[in-house]
Amino acid sequence: MSRTQCKFAANLTMMFKELPFLERFSAAAKAGFKAVEFLSPYEYSKEELLKQLQQNNLQLVLFNSAMGDISKGEWGLNAIPGREKDARENIHTALDYAIALKCPTIHLMAAVVPPDADYALYQQTFIDNVRYAAELYQKHNISIVLEALSPIVKPNYLFSSQFQSAELVKLINRPNVFIQFDVFHAQNVDGNITRLFEQMKDKIKHIQIASVPDRHEPDEGEIDYAYIFNLFEQNNYSDWIGCEYNPRANTQDGLLWLKNIVPRT
Repeated sequence: MSRTQCKFAANLTMMFKELPFLERFSAAAKAGFKAVEFLSPYEYSKEELLKQLQQNNLQLVLFNSAMGDISKGEWGLNAIPGREKDARENIHTALDYAIALKCPTIHLMAAVVPPDADYALYQQTFIDNVRYAAELYQKHNISIVLEALSPIVKPNYLFSSQFQSAELVKLINRPNVFIQFDVFHAQNVDGNITRLFEQMKDKIKHIQIASVPDRHEPDEGEIDYAYIFNLFEQNNYSDWIGCEYNPRANTQDGLLWLKNIVPRT
């Protein structure tokens, strides 16, 4: 049976933190990465980021829509009723960055839902905003991914389970909206990674990895990533795998896992 080889993108928000952000691009390239992702580009100009990508022959494969005011507990605006104007301005800003940086995929953040809020209203607001973005982004061949966040990382986020992600993708019903399958979050909430992936693989556009429970390199903890990477390859997953983990120490020193547990095909 034919196989598709795993391809990994360095997450520059979490990796190479021993360096200033703009120096992490060259560090990732020197470490052998051909692609990068990060949470937020908006504190830097499009020109600065494009320069780093081009100078280091890197492809940007994913970033997030704006998170809002983190100091006030916001973690995305796209699900907040009454904030549609702000959310849609952010959707356009994300598109501007994606076009300039040639990024094919954007993760649209939902929001934290206050315990006493109307959950159904938050969900419908999110659906409406993602549909708005999907129709706008499709004109530029840009995909949207939705990511479930486990409560241990972000309590009261709109959705925490991969099954909720899949249901939202179904409800939104747009051809360029997919699941962002973060193995760390999936294991913490749902478990049974093999069956989850096999069931949802046709709607998965981006994968992220980290060890569980400590969110370090994928060569420790309760997940057998040698098995998981082999699973991805056997199922011909061809999109990127983002390394969204906190290195135990120096980032470069921790990259031995790429040689030790990634399948050779």
